[in-house]
Amino acid sequence: MTGTILSGLPLTAQAQTAPGAPPVRRTTAPTQAAPARTTPATAPAQAPAATPAVTPGPTGTVRSIRVEGSQRVEQDTVLSYTKLRVGQPYSNEIVDQAIKDLLASDLLADVSIAGVETGDLVIRIRENPIINRVVLEGNKRLKNDKIEKELKLRPRQIFTRTAVRADVARIVELYRRQGRFAAIVEPKMVSLDQNRVDVIFEIREGPKSKVRQINIIGNEVFDDGELRKEMATKEARLLTLLSSNTSYDQDRLAYDQQKLRQFYLTNGYADFRVISAVAELTPDKRDFIITYVVEEGPRYKFGEVTVDSAIRDFNNTTLAASLPMKKGDWYDAKKVEDSVDQLQEAAGLFGYAFSEVDPEFQRDRDSLTMTLNFNIKEANRTYIERIDITGNTQTQDKIVRREMRVAEGDAFNTFLVKRSTDRINSLGYFQDKFEIEQKPGSAPDRIVLAANVEEKATGELSLSAGFSSLERFILQASIRQRNFRGKGQDLRASVNYSSYSKSVELGFTEPYLFDKNIALGGTIFRRDYNAFQFLGNDRQTTYSQVSTGFQIAAGIPLTEYWTLSARYNLTQDEVGLDQSTFFTNGVCDPLRAGRYLCDALGNRLTSSVGFGVTYDSLNSRLRPTAGQRLSLGVDFAGLGGDVKYVRGRAEGSKFWGLGSGFIFSVLAEGGYIHSLEDSRGEGIDRIRITDRFYLGEPQFRGFDIRGVGPRIQRIQYTGDAASGTQALVTDRDQIIDDPLGGRAYYLGRAELEIPLGAGARELGLRPSIYVQAGALFGVTQPRATLQFPQARNADGSLRFNADGSPTLLPFTQYLKDNQGRQLYIVNNSDSTIATTTCSVGTSPTNGGPCVGSQINTPATSETPAFFERFTGDSAKPRLSIGIGVNWNSPFGPLRIDLARALLTQPGDDTKLLTFNVGTQF
Repeated sequence: MTGTILSGLPLTAQAQTAPGAPPVRRTTAPTQAAPARTTPATAPAQAPAATPAVTPGPTGTVRSIRVEGSQRVEQDTVLSYTKLRVGQPYSNEIVDQAIKDLLASDLLADVSIAGVETGDLVIRIRENPIINRVVLEGNKRLKNDKIEKELKLRPRQIFTRTAVRADVARIVELYRRQGRFAAIVEPKMVSLDQNRVDVIFEIREGPKSKVRQINIIGNEVFDDGELRKEMATKEARLLTLLSSNTSYDQDRLAYDQQKLRQFYLTNGYADFRVISAVAELTPDKRDFIITYVVEEGPRYKFGEVTVDSAIRDFNNTTLAASLPMKKGDWYDAKKVEDSVDQLQEAAGLFGYAFSEVDPEFQRDRDSLTMTLNFNIKEANRTYIERIDITGNTQTQDKIVRREMRVAEGDAFNTFLVKRSTDRINSLGYFQDKFEIEQKPGSAPDRIVLAANVEEKATGELSLSAGFSSLERFILQASIRQRNFRGKGQDLRASVNYSSYSKSVELGFTEPYLFDKNIALGGTIFRRDYNAFQFLGNDRQTTYSQVSTGFQIAAGIPLTEYWTLSARYNLTQDEVGLDQSTFFTNGVCDPLRAGRYLCDALGNRLTSSVGFGVTYDSLNSRLRPTAGQRLSLGVDFAGLGGDVKYVRGRAEGSKFWGLGSGFIFSVLAEGGYIHSLEDSRGEGIDRIRITDRFYLGEPQFRGFDIRGVGPRIQRIQYTGDAASGTQALVTDRDQIIDDPLGGRAYYLGRAELEIPLGAGARELGLRPSIYVQAGALFGVTQPRATLQFPQARNADGSLRFNADGSPTLLPFTQYLKDNQGRQLYIVNNSDSTIATTTCSVGTSPTNGGPCVGSQINTPATSETPAFFERFTGDSAKPRLSIGIGVNWNSPFGPLRIDLARALLTQPGDDTKLLTFNVGTQF
């Protein structure tokens, strides 16, 4: 096989005359060799066909024309490209032009014309080959389908060098768009039989071209580093390794010039301009060096700022006073743009949809002031002619229309249109960044609102397994349809299982009952929760709570932002303890469980009714960036059932979009519960342990689950009281810690969400930094589980250990049977030990007649001394600061928090790192 270079050989023109034959005029394209794999082209990229030299020749009349060598191209087709016709005169110039025209048709690889002397012309042709296939080799960064759709060459098409060069240029351009300016594409050809060829593009992709350096010349007020921060393009450094903005992009270069100009204009430099922006590719084609030459100019201040309105409803003086800039302020182009938007919105509030605001500038270069007049041109009041809703294939039109705050025939109002946009976005049924388009109507005073929505999936099916630092292994299955039957109804079902919690829940919500603005929903549930404590690294279950019940809730809007809600809840709670661990003789043992847990046991029915009022002006319920929300709620328990209390809660949040993707938010919440029951005994809080508030992970980051608030700590002693070596255990992992909850709590958080590059956003990464403060408090101190006798010194004074703790002696108690009769120890003759209710003698059964004279020893048990401490019941704030990241990972949503507690109270459990995988957060 021999090689043929596609683009390496120029077209040549030559005239040949065979011996004894009439003169032949001939021009050829590149010679086609035997079938072969080609070698890289090294000649110039374009080889124009050589023009045959025009030589003097006879002029005569064409007597006949014959075409030889055609296989696919008809004779008439060949002749149609020439001016040669039988019976018409011809010359050497006409023959030469005929050859050029035939080669320019891209149908032929070689053309010659014989019989010029006699007028019997013979056009001998060799047709261009047919493409058998087009092959791409060496491409890894760009897949075949991305390249092939850009190529013009296709199988069964005619091969031409022009088309090959064009496709090479297209492939190179594709790689340049990817930032790979060192990419090389070498076309090759394999000749086959039957005048067919394979075209092969060998691609060497090369590395991605980075921006090595950004130079700025001419800046004096702001240094290079400050200006580089304003640009989208970043220098390739270690800290920008994951950024997608370090690659060179011609469009981004123009964008950066606009960013520079915007930065200077917002700082008062109205004459700033970018003189030149040059991107130079390094010799190795691996990096770019970008150089900007700028001219800053002087800094201006605002002069007089006035408004000249042709709309009679406007007060020019009042409008001018409401603008953000004042005379003497540094000139800021952003404030000018904001003022134009503000004035247009103000006009829209009065119904002038298409008002034009034209800012007029008068620059005084001597005083360096910028006088500004906003000219509001005359406009007609606008009315809504029609509201068009398109793009919704599943969602019914009425679902969208009922979120509209304007109707057909109403006066146009920009505020209400914006509010309508926010409400439709908050549904979560459509793609993000939906906007209501405003179009001119059939008359100058008419406007058409077009809601062109793009639906997204609203059904959710989740089958997941995960691991949580709270609940260890988790299994979860849920199904939800947020737009059931396209009517906006919410239908949901879920099952959750972990080592310490299990739940089944079914729910349904109708947001518009009977097409009225009344929401009605209900939920039935069964939840099985196990409270736990740590002893060392072992997690121990304390009490279990099984709740079964249902809730019905309804909501009625009072105004655009205020909503009144009501709910009824009926729950059966069963609180129990593991009898094998915490019971003695079938009775809860305070020495094992703690007196407060024994007091919490039992079953009870809670019947409660609640009311709430909510103010919501958030621009999105899914991921708000502006607006605020306030919720107040009160629940009354005691409409039947076993529990009576009143509980109030308040929540508030506010969001600010700071620009450039930064979102700042402040959230606060608090609650209080008050019992309506009589006292249940000394040291027993009227609010049961399962009805109290708890605080910690995940709400309060930096603290462990239920790590804040009142708690009982049981601390063991080491050493011996008699030898004077007794001391309290200091290892926190060896202290039994039981949270009690509280009657009142408060919690606040300030958080700043930080934007990342486009690549990180595509991965679903959303980092944030935050600070939190809160407290949980207000519970009755439980009775001590046991009063241990305190040792005394020889002089009768109480003895204390070296660490300041009281020296306590073991507690000895007499053992009794399940009927309260004293037990005695009997030493049998076979050295075994038995118990009896007889102080003297024995009896075959407890309580039976005693036989014998043996005096028995009372049966006792000795409990080692421990110190029980009630701590953490303080309203003083706890404070933590941290950074967290949300990630929509391929295996489920993930939240990681690194938070440090700065302010704590005695007894609080802190935690530095928390994470949650496989469950919603």
